[in-house]
Amino acid sequence: MKFAYSTNAFKRYTLEDALRLIKEIGFDGVEIMADHPHLYPPDCTLKKVERLNHHLTTLGLKVSNLNTFTLTGYPGGNMHHPSWIEKDTRLRQVRYEHTRNCLRLAAQLGCPNISTQPGGKVEDFSPEESIKLFISGLQEMLPLALQLGVKILIEPEPELLLENSGQFAEFIKQVDSSLIGLNCDIGHFYCAGEEPSEVIRTFRQYIYHIHIEDIKNRIHNHLICGQGEIDFASVFAALKEINYIGFISVELYPYQENPVQAGKISLEYLRKIISV
Repeated sequence: MKFAYSTNAFKRYTLEDALRLIKEIGFDGVEIMADHPHLYPPDCTLKKVERLNHHLTTLGLKVSNLNTFTLTGYPGGNMHHPSWIEKDTRLRQVRYEHTRNCLRLAAQLGCPNISTQPGGKVEDFSPEESIKLFISGLQEMLPLALQLGVKILIEPEPELLLENSGQFAEFIKQVDSSLIGLNCDIGHFYCAGEEPSEVIRTFRQYIYHIHIEDIKNRIHNHLICGQGEIDFASVFAALKEINYIGFISVELYPYQENPVQAGKISLEYLRKIISV
């Protein structure tokens, strides 16, 4: 099993410092947040990307995924907006352009995939209309994704358009593209009342990246691994069963004050589980 750590736990650090600390903790890879303060595409000059690639090579870290979920770098942007299903077409175009820029950035970093929000918050349209808008937007991304060889992974999340595996199943039938896959967030599916191990087995053909964290009382609050209720032994058994060879990225963004300690405890716990 290859473990990475998401830089969204290191918003108080520069990207360079975050990478160094992630390596020192003992992770094999890093998921990079494609937003402020780390790698927001409009701020990425060719020279900056070259320096980043050199830094990653020196540290021996692979980029597991480019996390393109948030858009706080955009004026007025936040955790969920601009989304794929904005009423304002100009804001939808902001999400489109961000996704295209992230696809290009992923290719430059040798990263095989980006992850994105599952449409967004359902606020201005019905769920049916929102799905159509979401798919329409994704289809506009496919020519560039194909050209670059980078997959777009959808991450279902509580209180957004796609929350659970049933909704993802209906969505992926309509998309019908090998370039669209699943960023399987273990905690999110647990919050939706599902058993993550069963989701893994059911959607094995779509899973290209894993987010992992612990959850308690099925409430969407990312916890240090081992401090909640998730049965990680069953999760790893399912991943082994489907011959998953991608990265498992620890995502602990609530721990901005102590990301090193949170990451270290989680990594030690997870490695202990897989060694049993």
